[in-house]
Amino acid sequence: MTTDIWTIKAALDWTVGYLESKHDANPRLSAEWLMSEATGLSRIELYVNYEKPLSMDERDVLRGYVARRAAGEPLQLISGTAPFRYLTLKVAPGVLIPRPETEVLVSEALAELHLPRIADHVQVGEEGEEVVFAQLPSLHVLDVCTGSGCIACAIASEYPAAKVLALDIADEALTLAQENVDALNLNERVEVRRSDLLQSLNEKEQGMFDLLISNPPYIPTTVLQGLDREVTDFEPRLALDGGEDGLDLVRILLQQAPNALKPQGVLALELFEGHLDKAATLAKAAGFEEVRIANDLTNRPRVLIAHAPEKGF
Repeated sequence: MTTDIWTIKAALDWTVGYLESKHDANPRLSAEWLMSEATGLSRIELYVNYEKPLSMDERDVLRGYVARRAAGEPLQLISGTAPFRYLTLKVAPGVLIPRPETEVLVSEALAELHLPRIADHVQVGEEGEEVVFAQLPSLHVLDVCTGSGCIACAIASEYPAAKVLALDIADEALTLAQENVDALNLNERVEVRRSDLLQSLNEKEQGMFDLLISNPPYIPTTVLQGLDREVTDFEPRLALDGGEDGLDLVRILLQQAPNALKPQGVLALELFEGHLDKAATLAKAAGFEEVRIANDLTNRPRVLIAHAPEKGF
């Protein structure tokens, strides 16, 4: 990129070719994403401004972004944000980047709860704003290994009567989750707390949750070692490595969860595609009922859904 004038099209074409030479899995998508970040234009706007010259500042920013992407850095970390369901969340180094599979986890969990339609509990206020009726049933949610807070924030934003306790052990995750809660004005309904799995729950909180949802570390150690550098070099191992079969933390959660959940409360876990059957067997052995497996968007087994046993059984 050394000529005096670079249009958006010329810069895009150069970026695509350069990233392709660096073995980017989708160089066109990466180039468009980086160009959008450098110019402030949407991907659609790029195409109607093909002949617009880049300013020197935009060229400098783009060069920096391209160098980072060529080194394998995820696009989300370069931009500092990631989409998740209906939200745009902050992301940061050292914290797992939200992924579409986890959106499926949230969908399956909410569907299993059979919540009422929000539209049936909304009226228009005096100034034209929508106001949720007070009688919307409450929902108490425990989000374990919250990471960026994507699950907690999504549930709280989509169901106004939800109260979410978001737990994590990593400082980077706790800081980022709180930043996302603050940015989305969800402080009154999402609490971020340090906890090693469920150890921080007090006596009052035992048995109070309608839903325990988690995207725990679940990639088997040997599988993790073979993933591409975009994951191994830029994602925190603590949030990925689930041990030999990916179920180390799941075994602990299956023992702890019945005490945290209400009778028949829902357990929803995102897990490694090859070990859902084993996880379902473990859940049944721990006393969980109505155990089922749901597939992700690529039709791979991804989510374990189960109900806590009635107390006393």
